[in-house]
Amino acid sequence: METNFDVIVIGAGPGGYVAALKAAKLGFKTAVMEERRVGGTCLNRGCIPAKAMIHASSLYREIKEAEAYGITASGVSYDYGKILAYKQDVIDKLCQGVEHLFKTNSISYINAKGTLEKDGSVTVADGEYKGSYKAKHIVLATGSKPSLIPVPGLDSEGVLTSDELFKLEEVPQSLVIIGGGVIGVEFASVFAALGTKVTILEALANVVANMDKDISQNLKLILKKRGIDIHTSVSVGKVERDCGSLVCTYTEKEKEVKIASQYVLCAVGRIPNTEGLFGEGVSLEMERGRVVVDEHFKTSMDNVYAIGDLIKGMQLAHLASAQGICLIEELAGHKRSIDLNIVPGCVYTDPEIGSVGITEADAKEKGIEVSIGKFMMSANGKSLISKEERGFVKVVADKNSKVILGAQMMCARATDMIGEFATAVANKLTVDQLLKGMRAHPTYNEAVGEALEDVFGESIHSAPKKK
Repeated sequence: METNFDVIVIGAGPGGYVAALKAAKLGFKTAVMEERRVGGTCLNRGCIPAKAMIHASSLYREIKEAEAYGITASGVSYDYGKILAYKQDVIDKLCQGVEHLFKTNSISYINAKGTLEKDGSVTVADGEYKGSYKAKHIVLATGSKPSLIPVPGLDSEGVLTSDELFKLEEVPQSLVIIGGGVIGVEFASVFAALGTKVTILEALANVVANMDKDISQNLKLILKKRGIDIHTSVSVGKVERDCGSLVCTYTEKEKEVKIASQYVLCAVGRIPNTEGLFGEGVSLEMERGRVVVDEHFKTSMDNVYAIGDLIKGMQLAHLASAQGICLIEELAGHKRSIDLNIVPGCVYTDPEIGSVGITEADAKEKGIEVSIGKFMMSANGKSLISKEERGFVKVVADKNSKVILGAQMMCARATDMIGEFATAVANKLTVDQLLKGMRAHPTYNEAVGEALEDVFGESIHSAPKKK
């Protein structure tokens, strides 16, 4: 096999495989090293399987509630084995698609662990790909793995990470989720819909606490309405086995509380996956376990770069992909095509959540005077038709120029619609400019136009703002 390349990418997740494809398309002789299956966490153990299960569980819940549409559906049930098979089918098709793209773009796919050596080469220790490989540019993109907090008992049988939860062959009767961030609330939504008694324990004052306050508060109400027990501002002390159950001890309002469940999910974030990445004598500059890079993704080692969850910043698949594209563009002498400072955040609960740019609270903290436009989905025709009327679209604009600084939405198709605002913020578009585009009726997207109009107090389908 060829051992000399222009670009070697270690890791074939959404950062690595996209970087490799971009490199090949820009004329670089490219190789990708991945010890597991292509697609990384996102395709195999994260974004894609989670969203597949969200779709299946939401469909089940909707069918059970079909009477609201005049449809009687009796004896509704699910086959969890078939749900898992459906999830795996989606994964397989996407992974096969990436492998096909490697072939059609003449990328050398090395299905083995790559280790960076101090002489700037990359070695594979064993198997059919054993040997030393060289490249002008080496991109580290090995992603992250689930993190555990220092709580006694988290090594107990039945305490799971998100990776392990996907491997369960039956729906848990009860599940305690430590962590009310994106991972926690998405899994809570899935299993609550399938009949699991779900409890969320969150250390901060709100679930998805890094998002707009309106979103956090509304999501908490919706999840509680669906039977999910939520405890915020709590401190988990220990987890222990007792009579076949896991007992989680936590402190809430200075009172010690115990809760028993079949399983416990630790969903408190992720840490960089650097295991086996560095050979003897390699000492890249690191900070809190993450690889330190400059604004061009250069590490402290010549011709070595790092992207995605390995480096400081938000751990998001689309951000890793964008970083990979921008890095390769710069290596090819091109200008970056993407503004890496504008990163949309999405939560795939029901209703969906989308956010980009700054929030109203961020603006206040930074001393920026803003105008706010907000439209409630209860006045949106498409939302009423689908009975998804709970939620809103919110726009944050500079008070004087009316340049759009951010947007938050909690509604059906929010994760799709937030892209319009990402484009607006990245291009410093004004409210007036975004209003020039007519929006079709009836659509969820009409709410975007109404929220924009509300910046001026002129939303057609809203009551006049109080003066």
